[in-house]
Amino acid sequence: MAGRAAPAPGALLCALLWAAGTAAPPAASASGGSPAPGAFGRVYRGAVNISAERVYAFAYRSQPGQVDAVRVYVNSSSENLRYPVLFVVRQQKGVLSWQVPLIFRGLYQRTYNYQEVSRTLCPSEPTPETRPSDQIIFVDVASMAPFNIAYELLVTRLENFQLETNKAFNFTASPSQPQYFLYKFPQDVDSVIINVVSDAAYPCSVVSVQDIVCPVYDLDHNVEFNGVYQSMTKQAAITVQRKDFPGEQFFVVFVIKPEDYACGGSVPSSIHGNANRTWNLQRTKNLQVTIVPSIKKSVYVQAMFFSFLSFLSFYLGSVVVAFVHYIRVQRKASAGRLTPEHGSGIMTSSHPISASTPEGSSYGAIDESSSSGGHQLSSPERRPTAGSDTDSSVEEESDFDTMPEIESDKNIIRTKVFLYLSDLSRKDRRIVSKKYKIYFWNIITIAVFYALPVIQLVITYQTVVNVTGNQDICYYNFLCAHPLGVLSAFNNILSNVGHMMLGFLFLLIVLRRDILHRRAMEMKDIYTLDYGIPKHFGLFYAMGIALMMEGVLSACYHVCPNYSNFQFDTSFMYMIAGLCMLKLYQTRHPDINASAYSAYASFAVVICLAVLGVVFGKNDMWFWVVFSMIHVLASLALSTQIYYMGRFKMDGPDSDLGMFRRAVMVLYTDCIQQCSRPMYMDRMVLLIVGNLVNWSFAIFGLVYRPRDFASYILGIFICNLLLYLAFYIIMKLRSSEKLLPIPMFCIVATAVVWAAALYFFFQTLSSWEETPAESREKNRPCILLGFFDDHDVWHFLSAAALFFSFLVLLTLDDDLDTVRRDKIPVF
Repeated sequence: MAGRAAPAPGALLCALLWAAGTAAPPAASASGGSPAPGAFGRVYRGAVNISAERVYAFAYRSQPGQVDAVRVYVNSSSENLRYPVLFVVRQQKGVLSWQVPLIFRGLYQRTYNYQEVSRTLCPSEPTPETRPSDQIIFVDVASMAPFNIAYELLVTRLENFQLETNKAFNFTASPSQPQYFLYKFPQDVDSVIINVVSDAAYPCSVVSVQDIVCPVYDLDHNVEFNGVYQSMTKQAAITVQRKDFPGEQFFVVFVIKPEDYACGGSVPSSIHGNANRTWNLQRTKNLQVTIVPSIKKSVYVQAMFFSFLSFLSFYLGSVVVAFVHYIRVQRKASAGRLTPEHGSGIMTSSHPISASTPEGSSYGAIDESSSSGGHQLSSPERRPTAGSDTDSSVEEESDFDTMPEIESDKNIIRTKVFLYLSDLSRKDRRIVSKKYKIYFWNIITIAVFYALPVIQLVITYQTVVNVTGNQDICYYNFLCAHPLGVLSAFNNILSNVGHMMLGFLFLLIVLRRDILHRRAMEMKDIYTLDYGIPKHFGLFYAMGIALMMEGVLSACYHVCPNYSNFQFDTSFMYMIAGLCMLKLYQTRHPDINASAYSAYASFAVVICLAVLGVVFGKNDMWFWVVFSMIHVLASLALSTQIYYMGRFKMDGPDSDLGMFRRAVMVLYTDCIQQCSRPMYMDRMVLLIVGNLVNWSFAIFGLVYRPRDFASYILGIFICNLLLYLAFYIIMKLRSSEKLLPIPMFCIVATAVVWAAALYFFFQTLSSWEETPAESREKNRPCILLGFFDDHDVWHFLSAAALFFSFLVLLTLDDDLDTVRRDKIPVF
């Protein structure tokens, strides 16, 4: 190969004069000598081989403060990969080279070759000089081929290289012809959103934001080396802040990928089979980019004030209700006719029933007129003394009841056709209260040990996103993702403040009721012992903590929402639904409700199944078969326990599937042999409907195998809770019980707010069930204050809906505070 001489001064002068318009360019022909001056916009055709190469010099004059960009287009008709044509572009501060045919590698080392290549050269930096400066570009064309290879060369100056704010710009790109453009921050703009759209989903593309540094990484194999990037089908959006770029400007790079698998597409049909190489696929994509200013700092402040003030209004409303209740109590007290309402636990001796009740009557005693028997079933010694529920002299509950009379045996009592609350509230009040407070202390322990690793994990996720620039890791709504500090989507985190604030408010409301109840106990108020629903607040405290933790874990999930950590967002929702069902059951069955240890152990099993479902639930049929069997068997076992009031045991001498055998025998004798009416008709109807619902869920899971297994389990919990709540309210009304104004308001508010919340929940803005590029097709702009999107509104409304739901459970039976327990039916 002949050595190439240094550029002759005369040739450079000729090029400069031509650029100034004083000379015409000579023919583009040089072989080992001085470079030939080239003209912008003119197509040069030639041939190279091992003994000859071509060198072109292009000169232009840049204006002060202006960024000039040059684009080089080359083409070669040769498909010989052994002897490609090599193009080397030399600039003042850099060298760019490539070969034609240009080779891209896809999945499984598939090869894609392109004979047309177009690249934008790294532009010259604007100089502070007041006079124009001259720039020269050399283009070397060479090949090691022993024969001539034809090529074409075209060099042009880009007229629209700098993007403007709020102005759409259209262009076309392909794998071998990437594009990038420059953007400078205006003086009054601190943050912008780069919106990129395309009418066609494929070919898959990548949008990258890179600092003003040469070289610019604009090919498929190196676009991820620098800056922030996203994969894209029809839509992409990247928020860029001025503080991240010291020069207050950046490049927006657009790269078309050789294959679509990264965006969820399939491999082109033309390369299936034994084909290992594809030439010149038509993979061009029309794109439109628009850069718009993002929100100002004042909007962040407004959004924070809105979030906190919205939920502080609930605190104000609660204070007003408590004040109105206090005024009513004082008025009735002054009139000498005070009655206990809404759990106040305050009663005077003027009530007519109090005179007929002996002072030494026991907790849950039944008089001779009771329909549950003709004797008092508890001795006066079992009446608890007034004092704190946490009296250290109280012994823990044992597995054996120590009531001597045969009529008081729990198995005999619970087999009665008509049960009353006094039949199932016979245990020592302080022991039962301590039993339920274990729910509160256990959930605090669980919350600490569960939340700390979650927080550490999501911080790691966010750090990886910030360091690598790979925004495909997290599934945000990028059209409404407002960063703050290291957080990429602060709005999704801030919107969870409602769960924490309303959870704390619910704890305060429960604490107030608890204090009033304690005062009534200290006053030896008979209505706290023998009337109304037994006041045990441990489950309510646990529900308040669960609501607060739901906000914490939902915020953690939204730090970086993706496939691997979605279960964090739903774990405490399982616990909330389970605790609500336990509280509903405990209301009329205070003595036989599940212990905290068994309940939380059940929740742990559910969370384990959720994790297994995330790992194996996508494609493994065996998992769905096993899970459906567990689901159906658990429904049958729980139904049997509920129907027979916990008198069937899984342990003891009858542990070898005896419970199921007895259930089968009962079904055979009652439903098949003689078709008699069930002994507990109401419970039977509830359990039949409940089992049908759960079996339907099991069949649905087997048939459709939803990828979002965590939401699937949550749907099972929510449907069972709603079914049980509806049954409870219907049975309450059937028993001629009343709904007071406050619980009625809470029921209506719960229904309305849940309906609105679910509307926004189903406005899907992203989906980790799909690829990041497909998920971004669902992204939509903010809808509230220019800061919150649909999912944020779901956070606000769901927090309020859960709060009202808890108030329903807290106030639902306030009408029974003046009713004797031996008159309150169990259902």
